[in-house]
This record gives sequence, C-alpha cells and structure tokens, in this order.
Amino acid sequence: MSLVEMIDCEKSYGQPGGHESLRILDQLNLTVEQGESLAVTGRSGSGKSTLLHLIAGLDRPNGGVIRFDGEELGDKTEEQLARYRTRDIGMVFQLHQMLPQCTALENVLLPAFADGAPAPPSQVRDRAESLLENVGLADRMKHLPAQLSGGEKQRCAIARALLNRPRLLLADEPTGSLDDLSAGSVMDVLQRLHQEEGLTVILVTHAEEWSRRMSRQLHLQGGQLEDPQASTGAVT
Repeated sequence: MSLVEMIDCEKSYGQPGGHESLRILDQLNLTVEQGESLAVTGRSGSGKSTLLHLIAGLDRPNGGVIRFDGEELGDKTEEQLARYRTRDIGMVFQLHQMLPQCTALENVLLPAFADGAPAPPSQVRDRAESLLENVGLADRMKHLPAQLSGGEKQRCAIARALLNRPRLLLADEPTGSLDDLSAGSVMDVLQRLHQEEGLTVILVTHAEEWSRRMSRQLHLQGGQLEDPQASTGAVT
C-alpha cells in the first residue's frame, strides 16, 4: 500500500466558476511509496506549497481524494488532522520558525507538548539531544536562535520536525533562504536522516541541484505533475 495517494485532486481559490477563481491544481494524481524521496519542482506560484499543505491536512481540496496509509484525510475532523500532523508527519519550511526566546533544545522539544503534556519524558529529551547531535549542533543546544547561523537554524528545524518519529517529512524550500554552502549542509542532513530514520521525504525546491539528490523528480506545471524523464510526461 502506498503511503501517500492523491487522486484527481483539484484546488482553486476564489469563487468556484467565477471570474476571480484561480485554479492551482487540476485533477492532479500522485503516489508516493514508503521510504521514497521525492522532489517537486516548478515555477513560483505553480502550487508546490499548496500541494504540501493538502498532504499535511492544512488545507482541503475542492475535489478529489487524498489518502495517507490508506486513510482518507477528507474523513478526518480538524482535531484528528492536528493529531495526524503531530504524529505522522514532520514539516520544514523555508523560514525556520523558531521561537526566539527558547534555546535550540527547547525549540526541538516543542512538538512534545502538542498533545498537552506538561513536560516531555526523559526519553523524548534524549531523542532531541541525539537529533541535535546528528545534525551537527551538539555544541549549540543551549544557544538562542539569534546566536545561530541560518544554516544552523534550519538544521535545528529539521531536528524538531523529526522529534516525534514521523513517517513522512514535508520540506518546503528548506534551502531557499540559505547560501550555497549552508544549503548543501542542510541537504546533506536531509539525505542522511532519510536513510537513517527510514523516512519518506517530499521536497519542494526551485534548485535542480537539490532535486537531483532525491530518488525521484516531478515537475508541477499547469496544475498537474509531470515526470521530466518519461516520454509521456504526465504522472498517472
């Protein structure tokens, strides 16, 4: 069974059928297998972030079906979707979104409080420290975000996204605001953790160099995904 399935998904903004309606995704189909790493490229405004938001349950399609491990996201309540985002997926964005008043370690521990726990168990703290060590921040755990470089903040954000051992990591332009050296370091971390954690990864990026590091590449254009390596182009 595929981990992620999108079947004939449509997403429009504005009044459906109206002159101001803007269709972003048009009967889009996608299948992602467990353990796969996928890069999605496309011009700005093509709907790449919308695609991730739909998979994350942060937005709902106007039509079509989205399944995670066989369960339809459209059947879930907002509370169930919040639990899904906490337990099953991790998200990394272009901006690290760290709390400035919290240390790197405290920022990584934030997902542990999502279910209302007053304090994370000791084994969760151990995992947070292990993840920070794994992304090269063993000596930065007590530093505030203002004391970290852009690349260090993004590596901290990756560690935070993995705290609850998600099955799927969604990365939305995680290197977009970084210089080439820092971006390369972040991509090295993503690739290594993909292998070590057995993660399924969907990466949205403008950079062909980074997309080629994933096991599969698709291009989003005209509301649909195309395989640039396939003769027919369209994904079915």
